Amino acid sequence: QLQACGGGLVQTGESLKLSCAASGFTFDDYSIGWFRQAPGLEREGISCVNGISWRGDRTYYRDSVKARFTISRDNPKNMLYLQMNSLKPEDTAVYYCAASRFAIPSRQAPDYNYWGQGTQVTVSS
Repeated sequence: QLQACGGGLVQTGESLKLSCAASGFTFDDYSIGWFRQAPGLEREGISCVNGISWRGDRTYYRDSVKARFTISRDNPKNMLYLQMNSLKPEDTAVYYCAASRFAIPSRQAPDYNYWGQGTQVTVSS
């Protein structure tokens, strides 16, 4: 299971940190990711990072969030985070955390096995 929290209403330029708690599976082995879905749009992958069985670090960021968002994981605590800085109105969406049994991170939602319930992020202009 995944449980996400940390969303809210902020103004343009402010920051939020999303958290996601994992349970019921071997968190370390899974690649993890954050997705978001705005009304009327498809769910899009915004960031993901590899599991420990993948040698080295492989992290992906969608172009629109590069240099503003930072994904991180705390394996001993089974936690996943997304630090979001310099938020823009176009970042408004429901944000989902996800975990894939593949160690190599994927940008594609069908590759993920576990999903959090989603947390709303609203950025006002």
